[in-house]
Amino acid sequence: MRILLAALLLAAPAVAAPPPPASPTELKTTITALVGFGTRHTLSDTSSETRGIGAARRYAQRRFEAISRDCGGCLTIDLPAKMMTSARVPVPAEVVDVLAIQKGTTDPDRIIIMSAHIDSRNSDPLDARGDAPGANDDGSGTAAVIEAARLLSKQKFAATIVYAVLSGEEQGLLGGKILADTAKARGWQVEAVLNNDIVGNSTGSSGAKDDRTVRVFSEGTKAVETPEQAGRRRYNGGEVDSSSRNLSRFIAALAAPALAVEQVWRTDRFGRGGDQTPMLEAGYPAVRITERQENYDRQHQNVRTEAGRRYGDLLDGVDFAYLAKVTDLNVRALAALATAPAPPRGVTIEGQVSPDTVLKWQAVPGATGYRVWWRHTTAAQWQEHRDAPADATSLTLKGIDIDSWFFGVAALGPGRTMSPVVFPGPAGAF
Repeated sequence: MRILLAALLLAAPAVAAPPPPASPTELKTTITALVGFGTRHTLSDTSSETRGIGAARRYAQRRFEAISRDCGGCLTIDLPAKMMTSARVPVPAEVVDVLAIQKGTTDPDRIIIMSAHIDSRNSDPLDARGDAPGANDDGSGTAAVIEAARLLSKQKFAATIVYAVLSGEEQGLLGGKILADTAKARGWQVEAVLNNDIVGNSTGSSGAKDDRTVRVFSEGTKAVETPEQAGRRRYNGGEVDSSSRNLSRFIAALAAPALAVEQVWRTDRFGRGGDQTPMLEAGYPAVRITERQENYDRQHQNVRTEAGRRYGDLLDGVDFAYLAKVTDLNVRALAALATAPAPPRGVTIEGQVSPDTVLKWQAVPGATGYRVWWRHTTAAQWQEHRDAPADATSLTLKGIDIDSWFFGVAALGPGRTMSPVVFPGPAGAF
C-alpha cells in the first residue's frame, strides 16, 4: 500500500544538509534554567532578573539572540504583547510572547510555526508567588522550540519559520490568542502550527513507560466552518480531512524508527486545551504534540510529598533522551514544510454520475508537479496516487468513481519534497 510515507525529503537540494540531532544536554540546560526562576506564573514578578515570568521571558529572548548571532543575524526577535484579563487574570496584566522569526528565502510570506508556552502554575491557578517549576509543563516544549531554532538556524528555507515562546497559557490560552492576533494583523499566510505542550515525560501516572511514541492531536471539522459549509461536508464527506488533520498525517509520515507518531483525532485531550486552539479559531491549520504517557501527579500540582507519593513538575520527571526524539520530529517537520511547495489552493472535485473523477487546483509557484491521492472512505491514511506534471492544473482519474473514495492533491517540489495533502473544498483547504 502506497501511503504518505513518500512525502519526505530532508535530502532535498533546497536543504543544505540534515541538521544534527537534538542534544539532550542542551535541552536539560534550558529546562534547568527555566526551573531556576522559581515560578513562571503569568502574574508573577516581571522586573526581577532571577525569579518570575519576566526573567523567564528575557531568558528566552537572550537565547534566541545568541542563536541569531551564531547564524549571522538570521533571526528577528519580536515581542508582541497585550494587556489582558480573564477568569484567571482578575486584574489587567501584560502578557508577552517571544518570537524568533527566520525569514524564508523565496517564499517568505508562507509561515510555519513551532510553539510552546513558557508560563507555569501550581495547584491554585491564581497563586503567582508559590514555586511552580513547570519542568515538563511546559519547560519541555519551550526547550524544544529553542533547540529547534538552534538546529535549523544555520540552514535556509523557502518559507519562513517562526519559533514562538508563548505566555499566559495556564491563564486561558492568552499567549496563543496574541499569536493568532499577530498573525492576522500582519497578514501571515500560516500554513502550519506545531504546538508542543508536555513533551518530555515518558512514564505515566500508572507507571507505564513509553519512550517510543508521541501523540499528535488534530481537529476534524474546522472551528471556522460556516453552517453552509457544514451542510456540504456532512453530505459529501470531509469530517476527517481538515487541513489540520492532513497536517497530522504529514507529520506522522516523518516518524523515525525510534519514535512512532500516534495520531489522535480530536483537537486536544478530552476536555482539555492548549495554545493550538486560538490558532484553529483564527482559521489556521494547527496540531498539538504531546507525550504518550502523562503523569498527572506532575501537572498543576504544588511540590510536596503526601503518603509517600511525590507531586510537582520537577526536573527529575523529564526524560531528556525522549524529549530529544520529540524535538527531532519537530525539526524534520519544520524543515519539510518550509522546503516543500505550498499546499495547492482552490482544489475542487467533479464526477457525479460519471465513471471518472476530475481534480482541479490552482498552480503553485515553484511546484515541479502534483500528486493526486485517493483512499477508501473508511481508510485512515492515503492509499493510492497518480502524478501530474508541473504545468497541469487538473487530472482526470479514469475509471475511479467519485462516490467510493476520498481524494486530495499535494504539490511536489525539488528533491521529492511534497506538501501536505489538500482535501477538496472548504473542508480541507489550507
